[in-house]
Amino acid sequence: MSFQKLNLIEPILKALEKEGYTQPTPIQQQAIPVVLEKKDLLGCAQTGTGKTAAFAIPILQILFNEKNNNGPKGIKALILTPTRELAVQIGESFSAYGRFTRLRHTVVFGGVSQRPQVSAIRSGVDILIATPGRLLDLIQQGFIHLNQISMFVLDEADRMLDMGFINDIKKIIAKMPLKKQTLFFSATMPPEISKLAENILIDPAQVAVTPVASTVDMISQSVYFVDQSNKKSLLLHLLNQNNIDSALIFTRTKHGADRITKDIMNAGIYAEAIHGNKSQNARQNALNNFKAKRTKILVATDIAARGIDVDDLSHVINYELPEVPETYVHRIGRTGRAGLKGTALSFCNREERDSLRQIHKLIAKPIPVIEDHPFHMKIYSSELETRKPYFSRSNTRQNSRSGKNNYRRNGSQTSVY
Repeated sequence: MSFQKLNLIEPILKALEKEGYTQPTPIQQQAIPVVLEKKDLLGCAQTGTGKTAAFAIPILQILFNEKNNNGPKGIKALILTPTRELAVQIGESFSAYGRFTRLRHTVVFGGVSQRPQVSAIRSGVDILIATPGRLLDLIQQGFIHLNQISMFVLDEADRMLDMGFINDIKKIIAKMPLKKQTLFFSATMPPEISKLAENILIDPAQVAVTPVASTVDMISQSVYFVDQSNKKSLLLHLLNQNNIDSALIFTRTKHGADRITKDIMNAGIYAEAIHGNKSQNARQNALNNFKAKRTKILVATDIAARGIDVDDLSHVINYELPEVPETYVHRIGRTGRAGLKGTALSFCNREERDSLRQIHKLIAKPIPVIEDHPFHMKIYSSELETRKPYFSRSNTRQNSRSGKNNYRRNGSQTSVY
């Protein structure tokens, strides 16, 4: 199917052609017609599926037609998203797809001066992309009014829940008209998110293009068992030995991100860090350098897990495994995008083995273990006796009958731990 078959207007088709888009992704094929019919939508899609275009394109088309019919002025569409990086990314998408529509949009988020944002709003915008905290601040100051909103997008709803934004979302929704079209997107559907969706959507169409929390098939996944004290050495070994064009390295803490960046720099490899303690300008500059290939290595905390969209990112490295297994899916989803291949490498020490088990359970398959490296974690006999094996559904019965131990080896890889 081509974009022409989705009944898109010429200004948008022209913009898509400029961007080099020819075939819509599955979520775009399913969502765009629904949104153009002005129906509510519940979308369950993991990162990297083309979700932003799935709502941005029809919003631009609907508002373009309404503006040409001399509809009332004011903010007509609100896209609410959890992080500054994701807000900027969505703003860039609206710029690209709407370049020939003459529709105006702006992005508001915290951590920077509000003056340029207020100035843009006063100049008049049709579409507002915002993070919850700054949006509520500007509403309370009287700079933003949501009484003319006709289209509302809640993006990355599960991430909103993780970051504690649910109450803010409810306050924002209460300031919008009851009658509006609502589009709700989430990579996972925990009970709190399902309940929120039921409360704000009216007879929604549902789109789910991949199994919830599945990992992209094009991503090659591997795990390295390594003691915490050897993680730095293993990382530098991989960066120096492997053919890594670009790598996004994830840590749990801001301090850890800065420390790892310093270690990489000391090894003669240029790297930058991005996390919540960095100023917005510093974060944006680091991200722009990474996108432009001026920086080969970017070290990030999970604030960036869903807000970084980089073309041709070859590797994601989990220096530390996330405590929440769903976060693993969002991290590695930064690579293997738009049908391209990607590689995800994870380090696992003794304390992180339970996190690895939870990830295996979530994605319903084991991650191959790489043993052929100089820093392999020493396994003691007492650990072999107490560790619970992980078996995929296909080999559980076979292994339990044969009384095999915790390992099923294949060359240098171990598929269970």
